[in-house]
Amino acid sequence: AKKIIEITGSSSEIVFGELPADDPKVRCPDISRAEKILGWRPKVSLEEGLRSTVEYFKSLNEKLRR
Repeated sequence: AKKIIEITGSSSEIVFGELPADDPKVRCPDISRAEKILGWRPKVSLEEGLRSTVEYFKSLNEKLRR
């Protein structure tokens, strides 16, 4: 959330609330098995992917407003 606020220049605040009982406790997946078994590695950094996603939704929003 902090990185999205930084990328977008938003003045939004992050609000923390109670999590549902079935909410996953670990949110950082371990992709080492994908690398070992499939030889797969990410080609895009997290920041680059977030920036690309933000730009996509900005352009989509602009198209919908026309």
